[in-house]
Amino acid sequence: MPTQLRLSLFLFGVMMGYPVLNPVQALQRPNILWITTEDMSPRLGCYGDETVPTPNIDRFAKDGIRYTRAFGVYGTCSPNRHALITGMYPNETGGMAQRVTKRTAALSKITDPKLLAIPVYEATPPAGVKCFSEYLRAAGYYCTNNVKTDYQFATPITAWDESSDEAHWRNRPSKETPFFAVFNFMGTHESRIFEQTSPRVVDPAKVTLPPYYPDRPIMRRDVARHYDNIASLDQFVADRLSELEEARLSDNTIVFFFSDHGDGLPRMKRWVYDSGIRVPLIVRFPDGHRAGTVDGELISFIDFAPTVLSLLDLDIPEYMQGQAFLGSKRGESRNYIYACRDRMDPAPETIRAVRDKRFKYIRNYRPDLPYIGYIPYRDQQEIMQEFHRLIADGALGPDQWQFATTKKPLEELYDTDNDPNEIRNLAGDPQYFEKLAELRQAHEQWNQEVNDLGQMPESEMLKIIWPPLGKQPTTAAPQIAVSANVATITSPTDGASIAYRIGREIKEDTPWKLYSKPFEIDVSEQIEAQAIRLGWKKSKVVRGR
Repeated sequence: MPTQLRLSLFLFGVMMGYPVLNPVQALQRPNILWITTEDMSPRLGCYGDETVPTPNIDRFAKDGIRYTRAFGVYGTCSPNRHALITGMYPNETGGMAQRVTKRTAALSKITDPKLLAIPVYEATPPAGVKCFSEYLRAAGYYCTNNVKTDYQFATPITAWDESSDEAHWRNRPSKETPFFAVFNFMGTHESRIFEQTSPRVVDPAKVTLPPYYPDRPIMRRDVARHYDNIASLDQFVADRLSELEEARLSDNTIVFFFSDHGDGLPRMKRWVYDSGIRVPLIVRFPDGHRAGTVDGELISFIDFAPTVLSLLDLDIPEYMQGQAFLGSKRGESRNYIYACRDRMDPAPETIRAVRDKRFKYIRNYRPDLPYIGYIPYRDQQEIMQEFHRLIADGALGPDQWQFATTKKPLEELYDTDNDPNEIRNLAGDPQYFEKLAELRQAHEQWNQEVNDLGQMPESEMLKIIWPPLGKQPTTAAPQIAVSANVATITSPTDGASIAYRIGREIKEDTPWKLYSKPFEIDVSEQIEAQAIRLGWKKSKVVRGR
């Protein structure tokens, strides 16, 4: 390739916002594997919970770094996955409410007017924000997702080389191609507690109930079911690690294991208490770096995207709101992590939280509402139906006050060392006024920094993310230019990503590639291209040549 063309391609890649690597650099970079699970707090042997055997995960932890203070930014999946894929807080992009792109019940079955009134839209980050996997693809990585997305916007075809239940790093074009792969285990999801879905392993009589649960047979049964599902997860993790071993890739792959939020049980999932946002996180390096160590630093999901880029020595975009906790661009240790709760199905809510290593501060912006709102999906659980009966009968004890109360305090403060279940609110105790003031100030400063859109009705928020009328814009069609057998594709829409595919005959199953720089094309080949800006409607597909 002529020197002048090579320089032009480099500069174009920089303009597109993507790192540009030569093939040698790409080969020197490690693979990264994410093994994720759903709806699970750190209920594992390596975290001190011996209720169910998890020998494979425990063995993995001995070879890696076990983090003890890792947190989601929400107590539910969709906003957390939005934060993971973009590196931005959902309450700044319109991604706050649970699953904004569709109603959680099947559309054909909805009759409830409250559900029918919920607006359906897409979270819309600022122009130029991309799924972080695009930066890896542009750097030569083969990126696969098996299989959940749920990012609060339509998954762009630029995000993954593959995103399906068949997606696998084994499908990369050559053994020399580095990969970033995600495998998600659904078996621990909240819905898998609705009925027995895994072999019975745990005796309900032997589980330990949290103090905010009354000791009832249904409570024990459903907690035991959750542990049974965790036993199945342990085998899933073993299988993913064995695949690496069999392919002789363990020596060149960094492996993450984590959950998307806390347990899928009442007063856990959806809540900003540690039961809802604290997750297991283990990272294993191929060279045994810090193997067997325990790290108590504060880690947030907002830090994951910049951390992956840092591990691969790629530039971290300025718009990302987290900081790398590993790699060449590792930031300073955090003082705080932040968490939120917003509307869940038809149940309105606005809660914000800030936590240091010991204390949790919570601001309830809707103290007029009870903690237990109307959430039809959650209420399918028999354990939740039992709670509703106990609430109606006035049969809950003092440690279950968060279920029974019809209103919330304006502020909450908990000492998570001495009260890990966050039951004893210290906000009114003069002994803790100094800590209360510190965390209150930290919350208010963060609230201003992120331009929190959760403080307004969603109808008004839509006018901000889709100005001026709150109607979803459409990405402009890309433009294809071919000169001297070099194709250049541009988009008139600021910050849009571009996908393209080429071939003598382009078919429906012809794979889409991420466009990051001009490329050479044979005179006999056709080009199709599409532009996508996150949160907008994708452009029409255009054809060149």
